[in-house]
Amino acid sequence: MTLDLSIITDNAGLFAQGAVATVYISVAAIISGLLIAFPVALLRLSPRRVMSWPAVAYVELFRNIPFIVMLSLFFYGLPFFGLRLQPMTTGIVALALFGSAYFAEIVRGAILSVPRGQMESARAIGMSYLRALREIIFPQMLRFFIPAATNTSISLVKESAVLATLSVAELTYQGLIVQGQTFAPFEVFLATATIYWGLTALLAAGFRASERRLGGQARRGFSSRHRLAARYLSLEPEPRS
Repeated sequence: MTLDLSIITDNAGLFAQGAVATVYISVAAIISGLLIAFPVALLRLSPRRVMSWPAVAYVELFRNIPFIVMLSLFFYGLPFFGLRLQPMTTGIVALALFGSAYFAEIVRGAILSVPRGQMESARAIGMSYLRALREIIFPQMLRFFIPAATNTSISLVKESAVLATLSVAELTYQGLIVQGQTFAPFEVFLATATIYWGLTALLAAGFRASERRLGGQARRGFSSRHRLAARYLSLEPEPRS
């Protein structure tokens, strides 16, 4: 048995189309999931049970159901309510909601990693809750948030392969098409695995670059604009007279 690379090169167009679709699905799901996750996490942190319980239920619901089951529920269940979406749209919605539950827990954990006294001190010097989050808490939570969010984002890229069950023409589906035409499963899935590896490696590199850039901006902005607040929050020692 020999490795026939011509099977890969002859079908490079299909693999490229599948990779583009996978990138589109993954980026849309990751961004949507993050946008949902932040308000869910803030509700989860609320001391009022009437606000925190729905957020807890949301997170537990989407974290405890396998994605393929959730995707099937969305695809076959939405028409019962008169809502018919394209398979790709259904997949993006399901993947975004699935990922948002994990992102919400990451956001919550990152916020809790910042000492509570900093929020209390920020409020004591007159900052609003939202401003304290934006100016004091969020810049510090990035170093806790980004590594975990990277892992979840990579998982969402891999979970996007499940959309092949809905005949969405993403990478895995295109690989199955090529495999059915060529009867060469090893070459086909070797190419598919290599492309997935490349996509996730690029995603991880992008997150690392964002971490370095945002971390540097946060440190510079925090130092220049909030020295007084930093002293109140015990983040910067008092200058000696």
